[in-house]
Amino acid sequence: MFKVGSLRQRQYIGGIIGLVSGVLLFYFLTLDTSESYRSIGPMNAGHQDLTCVACHADAKGNLMQQIQSNISHAVGTRENGVDFGTQDVTVTNCLECHDRPNDRHPNHRFSEPRFKEAIKNIDATTCITCHSEHHEERVTVASIDYCMNCHGDLVVENDPLDISHKDLIAKEEWFTCIQCHDFHGNHKYDVPTELKDTIPMKVIQAYFKGGEDPYGTNKKYIGLSQTEWMKQLEKNQ
Repeated sequence: MFKVGSLRQRQYIGGIIGLVSGVLLFYFLTLDTSESYRSIGPMNAGHQDLTCVACHADAKGNLMQQIQSNISHAVGTRENGVDFGTQDVTVTNCLECHDRPNDRHPNHRFSEPRFKEAIKNIDATTCITCHSEHHEERVTVASIDYCMNCHGDLVVENDPLDISHKDLIAKEEWFTCIQCHDFHGNHKYDVPTELKDTIPMKVIQAYFKGGEDPYGTNKKYIGLSQTEWMKQLEKNQ
């Protein structure tokens, strides 16, 4: 068909090799054992035992339908695009495991009109603002002075602190908040009354990076395990 060693023959053989390699690679990436290669980064602290399917559900429709829908959206013949491959992970996915009735700062609260200005600075309506996945950390928010966005006018009656909240706010020492207060209020622990007894910042930062919990392990509510979550997922389907 082709002259031995000709350019056309080399192109043909190269095409066959490329096609076979592509099929084998595609098959390999569909295996459960290849999840780490498909991931955009390592799982966050506490999520090491989760599998991709725990958060990334298959998008609606088959591959061709998804492609056609998004092409139609790109050329303006369809109002909205669709998820491609897998559905986007939303706050709803997070709350399947982490919904706590005692949450001091539940996401839905920040959708109220009174927080309109605050969420321009830090969008607390979604978990990934502070807990962006695949960074091998527990908390990924850039700065821990986020309390300033809502508590600038805080007044504490009979303030128990040796250095008052009023003085700390006046000095804009917002990083001290997290040294006393668990943001979600899920830990059971005694809050100190003297600033010298608060959790050191280096310990807090280590915790954010995935280290030991400085607030202790005594919690009011425990998130679902991978096994419990999968059972719940199957039950809801």
